Amino acid sequence: MYPYQMGNLDLPPALRQFVAERNWQQFHTPENLAKSISIEAAELLELFQWSQPTNLDEIKDELADVLTYCLLLADKYELDAEKIILEKLEKTRAKYPVEKSFGSSEKYDRL
Repeated sequence: MYPYQMGNLDLPPALRQFVAERNWQQFHTPENLAKSISIEAAELLELFQWSQPTNLDEIKDELADVLTYCLLLADKYELDAEKIILEKLEKTRAKYPVEKSFGSSEKYDRL
């Protein structure tokens, strides 16, 4: 279905090093990281504001920013990003059984 394959979603050592070299850990409070996720997600959304974006590099850059802050927040709470994604997927699977949700965009309480 999708070419993406789950793998190691831990904080990449290069990212950890990048942050440490600049002494930015001091600014990476959970609140600031959550704000940054929202800000970067808005920048990604802005690319789609008036039309389909054609510059894949811009999409990649904004998506990388969102993912970076998500991984930093997971790391701050010592959470395994892949594990929490799979746990949430199981909860969502229960809310949206295939036989009720296939081909539907309805919210689970309207299926």
